[in-house]
Amino acid sequence: MAAMKSPEGKYKKLFLSLLLDGIGMLSMLIPGLGPALDLIWAPLASWFMTRMYPGRFGTAAAFITFVEELLPGTDVVPTFTLMWIYTFLLRGTKKTAGKPAVK
Repeated sequence: MAAMKSPEGKYKKLFLSLLLDGIGMLSMLIPGLGPALDLIWAPLASWFMTRMYPGRFGTAAAFITFVEELLPGTDVVPTFTLMWIYTFLLRGTKKTAGKPAVK
């Protein structure tokens, strides 16, 4: 996971997040079969989330992803992309907020 610390790794993770969110939304295109596909996709998506974002926040996001994929009508929620935004944009600013700039 050391490669994910680089800006290049960060954007690879963003692309993968967008791809996985897109896969999760595909089940909405197949009427009748979509809920069955969600039963397969929910644990897979949850597993991917724990691999992409290890630790406490990744575990919480994996649980949310699992529930989101199982609930009808919630496939449009981009949980992987939201986790990327939290990890690289919001959480990163919280770590540096209030610290003086080092020159």
